Amino acid sequence: MNSEKVKFHLPDFSIHAKMNLIFLNMFQNMPEFFYDNIEIASFYGAFPPSMWNGGRTIGGAICTVDYMKSVISAFNSHGIPLRFTFTNPVLKEEHLKDEFCNTVMRLADNGLNEVIVFSPLLEEYIRENYPKYKITSSTCKRILDPNTINEELSKDYHIVVLDYDLNNKFDILEKIPHKEKCEFLVNSCCVPNCPQRSYEYELVGKQQIAYCEHLKKYPNTTFYMSNYSNESIIKSIHCGSRGNSVFDSKKCIHHISPDAIFNTYHPMGFNQFKIEGRTANRMFLIECYMYYLIKPECRDEARFIFLHNLERNGIIRIDGN
Repeated sequence: MNSEKVKFHLPDFSIHAKMNLIFLNMFQNMPEFFYDNIEIASFYGAFPPSMWNGGRTIGGAICTVDYMKSVISAFNSHGIPLRFTFTNPVLKEEHLKDEFCNTVMRLADNGLNEVIVFSPLLEEYIRENYPKYKITSSTCKRILDPNTINEELSKDYHIVVLDYDLNNKFDILEKIPHKEKCEFLVNSCCVPNCPQRSYEYELVGKQQIAYCEHLKKYPNTTFYMSNYSNESIIKSIHCGSRGNSVFDSKKCIHHISPDAIFNTYHPMGFNQFKIEGRTANRMFLIECYMYYLIKPECRDEARFIFLHNLERNGIIRIDGN
Protein backbone atom coordinates (compact mmCIF):
# COMPACT_ATOMS: atom_id res chain seq x y z
CA MET A 1 0.00 0.00 0.00
CA ASN A 2 1.44 3.36 -1.08
CA SER A 3 0.93 5.85 1.76
CA GLU A 4 2.47 8.77 -0.14
CA LYS A 5 0.26 11.39 -1.77
CA VAL A 6 0.02 11.68 -5.55
CA LYS A 7 2.24 14.65 -6.40
CA PHE A 8 1.56 16.83 -9.44
CA HIS A 9 4.12 19.16 -11.02
CA LEU A 10 2.45 21.94 -13.00
CA PRO A 11 3.51 24.48 -15.65
CA ASP A 12 4.44 27.41 -15.44
CA PHE A 13 5.45 29.97 -12.81
CA SER A 14 6.44 32.66 -15.30
CA ILE A 15 4.13 32.77 -18.32
CA HIS A 16 1.17 31.44 -16.34
CA ALA A 17 2.05 32.86 -12.91
CA LYS A 18 -1.24 34.67 -12.18
CA MET A 19 -3.36 31.83 -13.51
CA ASN A 20 -1.53 29.26 -11.43
CA LEU A 21 -1.75 31.32 -8.26
CA ILE A 22 -5.52 31.48 -8.71
CA PHE A 23 -5.64 27.72 -9.26
CA LEU A 24 -3.45 27.18 -6.20
CA ASN A 25 -5.88 29.28 -4.18
CA MET A 26 -8.74 27.04 -5.38
CA PHE A 27 -6.76 23.95 -4.44
CA GLN A 28 -6.19 25.20 -0.92
CA ASN A 29 -9.64 26.66 -0.31
CA MET A 30 -11.97 24.29 -2.21
CA PRO A 31 -10.54 20.84 -1.48
CA GLU A 32 -13.94 19.22 -2.05
CA PHE A 33 -13.47 19.70 -5.82
CA PHE A 34 -10.14 17.88 -5.97
CA TYR A 35 -9.17 14.24 -5.94
CA ASP A 36 -8.33 12.98 -2.48
CA ASN A 37 -4.74 12.31 -1.45
CA ILE A 38 -3.09 14.66 -3.96
CA GLU A 39 -0.77 17.64 -3.66
CA ILE A 40 0.70 20.27 -5.93
CA ALA A 41 4.38 19.48 -5.48
CA SER A 42 5.88 22.23 -7.63
CA PHE A 43 5.45 24.66 -10.49
CA TYR A 44 8.18 24.41 -13.09
CA GLY A 45 9.51 26.77 -15.75
CA ALA A 46 12.02 29.56 -16.31
CA PHE A 47 12.09 33.32 -16.11
CA PRO A 48 12.85 34.83 -19.53
CA PRO A 49 15.42 35.12 -20.89
CA SER A 50 17.17 32.21 -19.08
CA MET A 51 20.05 30.95 -21.22
CA TRP A 52 20.16 27.69 -19.25
CA ASN A 53 16.52 26.91 -20.09
CA GLY A 54 15.77 23.91 -22.30
CA GLY A 55 12.99 21.73 -23.67
CA ARG A 56 10.98 24.70 -24.91
CA THR A 57 12.33 28.04 -26.07
CA ILE A 58 11.17 30.73 -23.64
CA GLY A 59 11.12 34.23 -25.07
CA GLY A 60 9.58 37.44 -23.84
CA ALA A 61 10.79 40.57 -22.15
CA ILE A 62 13.57 40.41 -19.59
CA CYS A 63 12.14 39.83 -16.12
CA THR A 64 13.16 42.38 -13.53
CA VAL A 65 14.63 41.41 -10.18
CA ASP A 66 11.58 42.83 -8.41
CA TYR A 67 9.22 40.74 -10.55
CA MET A 68 11.21 37.56 -9.95
CA LYS A 69 11.30 38.22 -6.21
CA SER A 70 7.53 38.69 -6.16
CA VAL A 71 6.87 35.46 -8.07
CA ILE A 72 9.26 33.43 -5.93
CA SER A 73 7.68 34.82 -2.77
CA ALA A 74 4.11 34.30 -4.04
CA PHE A 75 4.58 30.56 -4.61
CA ASN A 76 7.05 29.86 -1.82
CA SER A 77 4.77 31.54 0.74
CA HIS A 78 2.35 28.65 0.09
CA GLY A 79 5.16 26.16 0.65
CA ILE A 80 5.31 25.35 -3.06
CA PRO A 81 8.75 25.01 -4.70
CA LEU A 82 9.64 26.45 -8.08
CA ARG A 83 11.56 24.02 -10.31
CA PHE A 84 13.79 25.73 -12.83
CA THR A 85 13.94 23.97 -16.20
CA PHE A 86 17.66 24.45 -16.73
CA THR A 87 17.89 21.57 -19.21
CA ASN A 88 19.73 23.17 -22.12
CA PRO A 89 21.87 20.33 -23.53
CA VAL A 90 24.38 22.45 -25.49
CA LEU A 91 25.79 24.68 -22.76
CA LYS A 92 29.51 25.43 -22.70
CA GLU A 93 31.84 26.62 -19.97
CA GLU A 94 31.35 30.29 -20.84
CA HIS A 95 27.58 30.00 -20.40
CA LEU A 96 27.90 29.02 -16.73
CA LYS A 97 28.70 32.61 -15.76
CA ASP A 98 25.54 33.98 -17.37
CA GLU A 99 24.57 36.91 -15.17
CA PHE A 100 20.79 36.51 -15.47
CA CYS A 101 20.68 32.80 -14.63
CA ASN A 102 23.02 33.23 -11.68
CA THR A 103 20.85 36.08 -10.42
CA VAL A 104 17.82 33.76 -10.58
CA MET A 105 19.67 31.08 -8.65
CA ARG A 106 20.71 33.54 -5.95
CA LEU A 107 17.21 34.99 -5.59
CA ALA A 108 15.59 31.57 -5.12
CA ASP A 109 18.37 30.01 -3.06
CA ASN A 110 16.34 29.39 0.10
CA GLY A 111 16.39 25.62 0.41
CA LEU A 112 12.85 25.16 -0.92
CA ASN A 113 13.30 25.61 -4.66
CA GLU A 114 14.60 23.06 -7.12
CA VAL A 115 16.29 22.76 -10.50
CA ILE A 116 15.95 20.29 -13.40
CA VAL A 117 19.20 19.56 -15.25
CA PHE A 118 20.50 17.83 -18.36
CA SER A 119 24.04 19.10 -18.88
CA PRO A 120 26.64 17.47 -16.57
CA LEU A 121 28.60 20.70 -16.84
CA LEU A 122 25.76 22.80 -15.46
CA GLU A 123 24.82 20.19 -12.87
CA GLU A 124 28.34 20.24 -11.42
CA TYR A 125 28.34 24.04 -11.40
CA ILE A 126 25.02 24.21 -9.54
CA ARG A 127 26.05 21.57 -7.01
CA GLU A 128 29.22 23.50 -6.23
CA ASN A 129 27.78 27.01 -6.16
CA TYR A 130 24.16 26.48 -5.06
CA PRO A 131 24.14 23.33 -2.92
CA LYS A 132 20.76 24.05 -1.31
CA TYR A 133 18.85 23.20 -4.48
CA LYS A 134 17.25 19.79 -4.90
CA ILE A 135 18.20 18.49 -8.34
CA THR A 136 16.00 16.61 -10.79
CA SER A 137 17.32 14.60 -13.74
CA SER A 138 15.55 15.67 -16.94
CA THR A 139 13.46 13.55 -19.30
CA CYS A 140 15.43 15.28 -22.08
CA LYS A 141 18.22 12.76 -21.46
CA ARG A 142 16.04 10.15 -23.18
CA ILE A 143 17.19 7.26 -20.99
CA LEU A 144 15.46 4.07 -22.14
CA ASP A 145 17.82 1.29 -21.14
CA PRO A 146 16.68 -0.32 -17.85
CA ASN A 147 20.21 -0.63 -16.45
CA THR A 148 20.97 3.02 -17.21
CA ILE A 149 17.69 4.05 -15.57
CA ASN A 150 18.68 2.17 -12.43
CA GLU A 151 22.08 3.87 -12.45
CA GLU A 152 20.41 7.27 -12.77
CA LEU A 153 18.09 6.52 -9.86
CA SER A 154 21.04 5.51 -7.68
CA LYS A 155 22.61 8.97 -8.09
CA ASP A 156 21.99 11.97 -5.86
CA TYR A 157 18.84 13.16 -7.61
CA HIS A 158 15.69 14.24 -5.85
CA ILE A 159 13.62 13.06 -8.83
CA VAL A 160 14.35 11.36 -12.16
CA VAL A 161 11.86 12.25 -14.91
CA LEU A 162 11.39 9.15 -17.06
CA ASP A 163 11.21 9.23 -20.84
CA TYR A 164 7.54 9.14 -21.79
CA ASP A 165 8.17 6.18 -24.11
CA LEU A 166 8.47 4.13 -20.92
CA ASN A 167 5.03 5.16 -19.65
CA ASN A 168 3.35 1.92 -20.68
CA LYS A 169 6.35 -0.42 -20.50
CA PHE A 170 5.21 -2.17 -17.35
CA ASP A 171 7.72 -5.00 -17.74
CA ILE A 172 10.41 -2.34 -17.16
CA LEU A 173 8.50 -0.18 -14.67
CA GLU A 174 7.75 -3.08 -12.33
CA LYS A 175 11.47 -3.78 -11.90
CA ILE A 176 12.56 -0.19 -11.29
CA PRO A 177 13.97 0.45 -7.80
CA HIS A 178 13.34 3.73 -6.03
CA LYS A 179 9.94 4.16 -7.67
CA GLU A 180 9.29 7.08 -5.33
CA LYS A 181 11.97 9.05 -7.22
CA CYS A 182 10.43 8.50 -10.67
CA GLU A 183 8.33 11.16 -12.37
CA PHE A 184 6.02 10.59 -15.35
CA LEU A 185 5.07 13.06 -18.07
CA VAL A 186 1.38 12.19 -18.32
CA ASN A 187 -0.08 14.24 -21.19
CA SER A 188 2.48 14.53 -23.97
CA CYS A 189 1.05 14.92 -27.47
CA CYS A 190 4.37 13.98 -29.10
CA VAL A 191 4.54 10.84 -31.23
CA PRO A 192 5.87 7.68 -29.60
CA ASN A 193 9.53 6.88 -30.21
CA CYS A 194 10.10 10.19 -31.99
CA PRO A 195 13.41 9.87 -33.90
CA GLN A 196 13.96 13.65 -33.87
CA ARG A 197 13.25 14.45 -30.25
CA SER A 198 16.88 14.66 -29.06
CA TYR A 199 17.78 16.71 -32.13
CA GLU A 200 14.94 19.12 -31.37
CA TYR A 201 16.21 19.55 -27.81
CA GLU A 202 19.62 20.52 -29.19
CA LEU A 203 18.04 22.95 -31.64
CA VAL A 204 15.92 24.51 -28.90
CA GLY A 205 19.02 24.85 -26.72
CA LYS A 206 20.93 26.63 -29.47
CA GLN A 207 17.99 28.91 -30.12
CA GLN A 208 17.67 29.78 -26.42
CA ILE A 209 21.33 30.76 -26.25
CA ALA A 210 21.11 32.75 -29.47
CA TYR A 211 18.01 34.56 -28.24
CA CYS A 212 19.66 35.53 -24.94
CA GLU A 213 22.83 36.69 -26.67
CA HIS A 214 20.75 38.70 -29.13
CA LEU A 215 18.95 40.49 -26.28
CA LYS A 216 22.26 41.45 -24.71
CA LYS A 217 23.55 43.00 -27.95
CA TYR A 218 20.35 44.30 -29.53
CA PRO A 219 17.72 44.71 -26.80
CA ASN A 220 15.34 46.74 -28.96
CA THR A 221 15.35 44.66 -32.16
CA THR A 222 13.42 41.55 -33.18
CA PHE A 223 15.07 38.14 -32.95
CA TYR A 224 14.68 35.85 -35.96
CA MET A 225 15.46 32.14 -35.87
CA SER A 226 17.24 32.38 -39.22
CA ASN A 227 19.80 34.68 -37.60
CA TYR A 228 21.39 31.79 -35.76
CA SER A 229 20.91 28.63 -37.80
CA ASN A 230 20.53 27.31 -41.31
CA GLU A 231 16.83 27.42 -42.25
CA SER A 232 17.12 24.21 -44.27
CA ILE A 233 18.16 22.38 -41.08
CA ILE A 234 15.20 23.79 -39.18
CA LYS A 235 12.78 22.85 -41.96
CA SER A 236 14.16 19.30 -42.00
CA ILE A 237 12.28 18.65 -38.74
CA HIS A 238 8.78 17.45 -39.49
CA CYS A 239 6.98 17.31 -36.19
CA GLY A 240 4.46 14.49 -35.98
CA SER A 241 2.73 15.81 -32.87
CA ARG A 242 -0.85 14.66 -32.61
CA GLY A 243 -2.26 17.93 -31.37
CA ASN A 244 -2.12 20.27 -28.43
CA SER A 245 -4.97 19.42 -26.08
CA VAL A 246 -5.67 16.90 -23.38
CA PHE A 247 -8.11 15.28 -25.80
CA ASP A 248 -5.33 14.82 -28.36
CA SER A 249 -2.96 13.40 -25.77
CA LYS A 250 -5.51 10.71 -24.91
CA LYS A 251 -4.93 9.24 -28.40
CA CYS A 252 -1.25 8.59 -27.67
CA ILE A 253 -0.16 5.21 -26.33
CA HIS A 254 2.01 6.90 -23.71
CA HIS A 255 -0.94 8.88 -22.30
CA ILE A 256 -1.58 8.30 -18.59
CA SER A 257 -5.14 8.91 -17.42
CA PRO A 258 -6.18 9.96 -13.91
CA ASP A 259 -7.72 6.53 -13.43
CA ALA A 260 -4.38 4.90 -14.32
CA ILE A 261 -2.51 7.23 -11.96
CA PHE A 262 -4.68 6.39 -8.97
CA ASN A 263 -5.37 2.73 -9.70
CA THR A 264 -2.23 1.49 -11.43
CA TYR A 265 0.86 3.68 -11.08
CA HIS A 266 0.34 4.90 -7.51
CA PRO A 267 -0.34 1.41 -6.08
CA MET A 268 2.90 0.29 -7.80
CA GLY A 269 4.80 2.89 -5.72
CA PHE A 270 5.02 5.79 -8.18
CA ASN A 271 4.09 9.21 -6.74
CA GLN A 272 5.35 11.91 -9.12
CA PHE A 273 3.43 13.12 -12.19
CA LYS A 274 4.15 16.04 -14.49
CA ILE A 275 1.60 17.91 -16.61
CA GLU A 276 3.07 19.34 -19.81
CA GLY A 277 2.25 22.86 -21.00
CA ARG A 278 4.82 25.57 -20.29
CA THR A 279 4.17 27.35 -23.58
CA ALA A 280 0.60 26.09 -24.07
CA ASN A 281 -2.42 28.36 -24.22
CA ARG A 282 -4.58 28.80 -21.13
CA MET A 283 -7.49 26.70 -22.41
CA PHE A 284 -5.13 23.75 -22.82
CA LEU A 285 -4.01 24.07 -19.21
CA ILE A 286 -7.49 24.65 -17.82
CA GLU A 287 -8.71 21.38 -19.34
CA CYS A 288 -5.60 19.51 -18.21
CA TYR A 289 -6.08 20.74 -14.65
CA MET A 290 -9.76 19.79 -14.70
CA TYR A 291 -8.95 16.34 -16.08
CA TYR A 292 -6.09 15.43 -13.77
CA LEU A 293 -6.84 17.16 -10.47
CA ILE A 294 -10.61 17.65 -10.27
CA LYS A 295 -13.12 14.90 -9.49
CA PRO A 296 -15.24 14.12 -12.59
CA GLU A 297 -18.52 15.07 -10.88
CA CYS A 298 -17.07 18.48 -9.90
CA ARG A 299 -15.40 19.50 -13.16
CA ASP A 300 -18.19 21.65 -14.58
CA GLU A 301 -18.59 23.72 -11.43
CA ALA A 302 -14.83 23.94 -10.84
CA ARG A 303 -14.25 25.02 -14.44
CA PHE A 304 -16.92 27.71 -14.12
CA ILE A 305 -15.43 29.07 -10.89
CA PHE A 306 -11.91 28.96 -12.28
CA LEU A 307 -12.89 30.76 -15.50
CA HIS A 308 -14.88 33.33 -13.54
CA ASN A 309 -11.90 34.09 -11.32
CA LEU A 310 -9.56 34.29 -14.31
CA GLU A 311 -11.88 36.76 -16.03
CA ARG A 312 -12.40 38.80 -12.87
CA ASN A 313 -8.63 39.15 -12.54
CA GLY A 314 -8.21 40.17 -16.18
CA ILE A 315 -6.32 37.03 -17.21
CA ILE A 316 -8.87 35.93 -19.80
CA ARG A 317 -11.83 37.64 -21.41
CA ILE A 318 -15.07 35.77 -21.92
CA ASP A 319 -17.76 38.47 -21.89
CA GLY A 320 -17.56 40.40 -25.15
CA ASN A 321 -19.99 43.12 -24.03
